[in-house]
Amino acid sequence: MELYIIRRHRIWSSEDELAATNQKSLEVGEEMKDRLRWIRSYAVTEEDGRIGSVCIYEASDREAIREHGQRIGAPSDDIRVVRGTAVKRDDPEPVSAV
Repeated sequence: MELYIIRRHRIWSSEDELAATNQKSLEVGEEMKDRLRWIRSYAVTEEDGRIGSVCIYEASDREAIREHGQRIGAPSDDIRVVRGTAVKRDDPEPVSAV
C-alpha cells in the first residue's frame, strides 16, 4: 500500500451533495478495504464557488483510487503518490467534518 493525494475539482455544488458523497465513500471504502483506506479529506472552495477536495488515501495502486472515485461519483485523474510527510501541528480547531 502506498499513500496518495487525490485532488477533486468542482465536484459538488452544495454541502448536502458533499455529505452524501462522503457517506457513499465510507460504504464503498468498506467494500474495498483490502485495496484502499480513506485517511483524511479537506473540502475546498473552488474559484467558481463549487466545492472540491484534497484527499489522502492509502491504496494498493492508482486503479483502486480510480475505481473508488467512479463508484462514489467523484472521479479524479489528479492522483499523486506521496513522497514524504512533514506534520508540524495537528489540524487547527474548528475543522468541521462533513
